[in-house]
Amino acid sequence: MSEIARRGEFPDTRGWIRALPASSAPAPRFEPAPSPQETFVGWLTQAAEAGIAEPHAATLSTVDPAGMPDARTLLIKDVTDEGWWFSGDDRSPKGRQLAATPAAALTVYWRELGRQVRVRGPVLVGGPEVRARDFRERSVFARAVASTGRQSDVLADPGEYERLLRERLTALEADPALVPEHWTAWCVAAETVEFWQSDPGRRHLRYRYRRSGDRWLTDELHP
Repeated sequence: MSEIARRGEFPDTRGWIRALPASSAPAPRFEPAPSPQETFVGWLTQAAEAGIAEPHAATLSTVDPAGMPDARTLLIKDVTDEGWWFSGDDRSPKGRQLAATPAAALTVYWRELGRQVRVRGPVLVGGPEVRARDFRERSVFARAVASTGRQSDVLADPGEYERLLRERLTALEADPALVPEHWTAWCVAAETVEFWQSDPGRRHLRYRYRRSGDRWLTDELHP
């Protein structure tokens, strides 16, 4: 293991950051599957089997109505022929941003394997059955938290929030099938998907899928 650069040993922040070690995880060359979904699930399986924590975590990037980018980390809930699925309240910042601009990017990074996946495309909204299943698969407490409808609002009174949370728990215990009307399942219907695999010599492998009608075209990219 290389020695970690200590901040105090450098005259400025840039020098220290430049000295921090980059990923050098060796990985074998891979054979892409016919579709990016198949390749992604294969990589996700390998990440899970390698013991990587939350291998299904991804950074979702959106833009607000003014065109300013925004990003947050969430969990991918499914991968289907339609695309990559995630969920949340449509009154949240990401929900409002997706309503205004229904397009997004997902970035998944498995540092231990030296692998990254970038997914870009329009965002579709799932039907009632999809959103209901997604919500009901959560624990009761997680459902109560998710259904308060105040995500990212200023928390002026923690006591008020606790009361609201107890109300939601009571409602869900009385009706376990309850699904809030604002709970939404979204799908990034990818137009491009890039698989990136690190190389210790920086000759990284980059492989891109591009949608063309109902087919996927593939390219290997310069590092």
